[in-house]
Amino acid sequence: MIPRRVTRQIHVGDVPVGGDAPVSVQSMTITKTADVEGTLAQIYALAGAGADIVRCTCNEPEAAEALARIVPRSPVPIVADIHFQYRLALAALEAGVACLRLNPGNIRKPAHIKAVAEEARDRKVPIRIGVNAGSLDPELYDEHGRATPEALVESARRELAHFAEVGFDDVKISVKASSVPLMIEAYRQLSEVTDHPLHLGVTEAGPPPQGLIKATAGIATLLSEGIGDTIRYSLTADPVEEARAGRQLLEALGLRRRKSIDLIACPSCGRAEVDVIRVAREAQAALEERKLPIQVAIMGCVVNGPGEARGADLGIAAGRGKGHLFVKGQVVRVVPEAEMVSALVEEAERLVAEGADARLAAADAGAAEEAERTRQELIAIQGDDPNAVAEKVELIHKELS
Repeated sequence: MIPRRVTRQIHVGDVPVGGDAPVSVQSMTITKTADVEGTLAQIYALAGAGADIVRCTCNEPEAAEALARIVPRSPVPIVADIHFQYRLALAALEAGVACLRLNPGNIRKPAHIKAVAEEARDRKVPIRIGVNAGSLDPELYDEHGRATPEALVESARRELAHFAEVGFDDVKISVKASSVPLMIEAYRQLSEVTDHPLHLGVTEAGPPPQGLIKATAGIATLLSEGIGDTIRYSLTADPVEEARAGRQLLEALGLRRRKSIDLIACPSCGRAEVDVIRVAREAQAALEERKLPIQVAIMGCVVNGPGEARGADLGIAAGRGKGHLFVKGQVVRVVPEAEMVSALVEEAERLVAEGADARLAAADAGAAEEAERTRQELIAIQGDDPNAVAEKVELIHKELS
């Protein structure tokens, strides 16, 4: 496990954030909040994809009224996103939201900030200080010349000071930027000066795949350093992709228990006996919808496949028109190549239901021996250097000499 930075803990509804709580996943609806049924449908989709907390914009009185109807029916805690109008924050609190997000860059009057903090304090509702490099207080731009890590941290600290004046400290903080290096350094600096839980994100990351890469680069870097208590991917895409990506990242880092399939596959090589890309794509599609919490390997050949993927719960490797199905690196069945994916799915469901020991005990007689014979045959045919690396190296030597 990655050692986590010690933070104080707050609660967003029934979801703990910070302290020893698991890192949580957040996303945001893109519906008009006033559309109660449409917004609820998206909230349920986000929860199903792995979101622990969902944020909804509260940008008009109709949105605040809708939140009063959405909150009691939501499967996860709802955060109200507030910009410019502090009275909408007060209305969202009245609607029963579990948390507020305030941007210090566009609600700047101390009296308004304190009024919201006092009401949140009395209702025991936390606030996220949501600093954004693109919307800092103009004073900070003047002072620092541009959005710098120091400017982002200063913005958060100013807001904390306003909260402290009214005795409110039920806070989590984000210092987001669309620049990954800027975002990383801002969070690093912030983590040195506060023990409040931190909400990680690369804002305006853009559409996939670029957005996924940028967001992962920033969030994963910080999580690997123990920084971060809750995360959001900010993608120009269906928000379900955000929730799914966040959950998958935490599972990949070992920060959350696996709830979905982890499919690994070889990149293919001269030994490949099957179209690995096609088989992997088909297997991914078939297994994802079943939400099986196991690691599955798709390997292009039986020469190295089972050995290289022995750490996987389950896998299949191609060899001479057949698929060699293995559990924990041990071959348990040999099936026709055309049945590789269906056999893999069937075995995956049995593995989850019965456990690895039972599936190993139920291995087909002679399957391991057949797989080894095929492996030796392929080695004899392909040799030890199927990619002709030795010949290529010799050719390079000649060209350079």
